[in-house]
Amino acid sequence: MIIDCHGHYTTAPAPLQKFRDAQLARLRNPLDPAPDAPRIGDDEIRDSLEAHQLRLQRERGADLTLFSPRASAMAHHLGDEATSQAWTEACNDLIQRVVALYPRNFVGVCQLPQSPGVPVAGSVRELERCVRELGFVGCNLNPDPSGGHWNAPPLTDRYWYPLYEKMVELDVPAMVHVSASCNPAFHATGAHYINADTTAFMQLIEGDLFRDFPSLRLVIPHGGGAVPYHWGRYRGLADMLKRPPLLEHVMRNVYFDTCVYHQPGIDLLFEVIAPDNILFGSEMLGAVRGVDPETGHYFDDTRRYIDALPVAPAIKQRVYSGNARRVYPRLDARMKSLGL
Repeated sequence: MIIDCHGHYTTAPAPLQKFRDAQLARLRNPLDPAPDAPRIGDDEIRDSLEAHQLRLQRERGADLTLFSPRASAMAHHLGDEATSQAWTEACNDLIQRVVALYPRNFVGVCQLPQSPGVPVAGSVRELERCVRELGFVGCNLNPDPSGGHWNAPPLTDRYWYPLYEKMVELDVPAMVHVSASCNPAFHATGAHYINADTTAFMQLIEGDLFRDFPSLRLVIPHGGGAVPYHWGRYRGLADMLKRPPLLEHVMRNVYFDTCVYHQPGIDLLFEVIAPDNILFGSEMLGAVRGVDPETGHYFDDTRRYIDALPVAPAIKQRVYSGNARRVYPRLDARMKSLGL
């Protein structure tokens, strides 16, 4: 069994984007009527997946993907809270329909209706709706709703606590994942994403979040950003800041995925980070979709890198599925209900 913990609906049918375009147009002309919810048929959903995500699942040997709305399109910096709420509901409802059509291939992870400077109460409500009513098993949490200007409180601030309380109550983790960058200094997927992963980890070192929420679980994507490469720096900073060692202060609650698109990077990840803290992920059809000219294989075919590792099969199996089932208990329960 191979579970991909990091998938986005990057091939969603065109009516979803038309709805978004109408939303954004209304921001320029507030007197225009609010756009109707996108009308998308089941066949449109099937067509958007069969030739893309489902085909690649079959070709690459993955079994199930934790599937969420397109991260770069969350764009929490656009519009206000009402804009974000309507967009988020449309995106999450579409993910639920994907899961209903392909319950053995996809499990839902929700977008949150965040908005700069706004309390997280709306996100708490949407998380509860998605978990209790739509059957989702986790959420994507944007640590920077401003889109690259970083004016939100750090993840350890009490601003976020109502959301963490609900996550603990529902027993669901969050993947810490930013969205598009509106700051021209930060390319979205090449800089902003990796900056955010690294920044989130440093915020967790500086704070005491897991003292207050010992069962909270966070997944930092893209291999943990720069953290594994600079593991010595972060161990040293923790010591200088009089924080406990990272393995007890942060890594009991934090996990990295394998969205690292070359073999040396995966090798380093496994040399530095304990396998129990690594979840298989590919983010296929995401940030990097091309073929690596040095290998002749797609950059985001991350299973190839894991298969090539000189580690025991039992370790690979934990990374491929066991860790995801442990970090996402509702995923584990869902799979057991399907006999998986």
